[in-house]
Amino acid sequence: MIQGAAGTLAALLGVVGLFFFLERWSGWRLFRYLPPLIWIYTLPVLLGNAGVIAQSGPLYDALKEYALPIFIVLMLLQIDVVAVVRVIGRGMLVMLVGSLGVVVGAPIAYLVVGRFLGPEGWKGFGALAGSWIGGTGNMAAIAAGIGTPPAEMGLAVLADNAVYIVWLPILLASRAWAGRFQRFSGADPERTRRMEAALEAIRPAESPMAMRHVVYLALIGLCVALLAGRLAPLMPEIGPVLTASTWKILLVTTIGVLLSLTPARRIPGSHALAMAIVYLFVASMGARAELAGLARAPWFLAGAFLWISVHGLFCLLGARLLRVDIHLAALASAANIGGAASAPIVAAHHREALVPVAVLMALVGYAAGNYLGLLAAQLCYWVGG
Repeated sequence: MIQGAAGTLAALLGVVGLFFFLERWSGWRLFRYLPPLIWIYTLPVLLGNAGVIAQSGPLYDALKEYALPIFIVLMLLQIDVVAVVRVIGRGMLVMLVGSLGVVVGAPIAYLVVGRFLGPEGWKGFGALAGSWIGGTGNMAAIAAGIGTPPAEMGLAVLADNAVYIVWLPILLASRAWAGRFQRFSGADPERTRRMEAALEAIRPAESPMAMRHVVYLALIGLCVALLAGRLAPLMPEIGPVLTASTWKILLVTTIGVLLSLTPARRIPGSHALAMAIVYLFVASMGARAELAGLARAPWFLAGAFLWISVHGLFCLLGARLLRVDIHLAALASAANIGGAASAPIVAAHHREALVPVAVLMALVGYAAGNYLGLLAAQLCYWVGG
């Protein structure tokens, strides 16, 4: 067994680095359908259950206490929410309708399969809701906030990737339905062209990351984590969802969004550093998981596919009510379900000029994911009794 915090940390970082290296070096098509995330979670599961690395220890507590809040702040720091909503307009509203579909679909699906998942199955649904509204980081944040057991987290990761394998080809194929969909929704093609032109005005200038930027970002992240840690115990606890841990996640998220309105948003490198932290955190969650929990996988997957169907219906309804075309509707769904990794792929396939729109939609999903994901978890808890 690899023991001690330093050895465990080195092993987890090695797993994260290995699969991103393989993806970039090999170009294997396998990673298009089973992205590095699922491997980064699964390999530590095997290593932990085989006794190769420790499944508990102070390292895991430190990652939850400090690394996760720092990640949330850095992830949100570069989001200009006001400008994005102003430019994207109806497309953003369709995405939020899709997010509402995730929130509504969660208790519907849990009502059907929850009795087969055990008393803490709702926590797995809450974590998955965070991923489907925002991304991997939101999944990790909500799992930490509501205390999702590692086994339930494993089911959420499995369902997230299984649905992605089916849903992404549907979104890509939808380009062929553009003509019929325009008649269905009554979309104005000129609106999309005006939006593409307006994007140039808010596109930030990129600058290289320097050593001082790492210092600034680390300081900001630590200060927010410490402040939220002091304030969270003072907030009222309501039920099993709104606990001190949940309050800490909500406080960190809110402070991160507020900081994005300040000059701190112009510090380069925050997104790259944030994603490095979150993949390390996901690997640590895998190391603590027990394989016995995967016996409930078929029921969890059945619920996830029912759930994604509700989301799809909401996206269609939003497109019809707001009169947007198939391209923006597909982007709205991709920004929810696939996040920043998948939305640009769908955009490039539909209309390459919409790639910046896809990225901006996904970033707003990051900002909303923690709030709406916790709401979905609460609804699942109520449905489960």
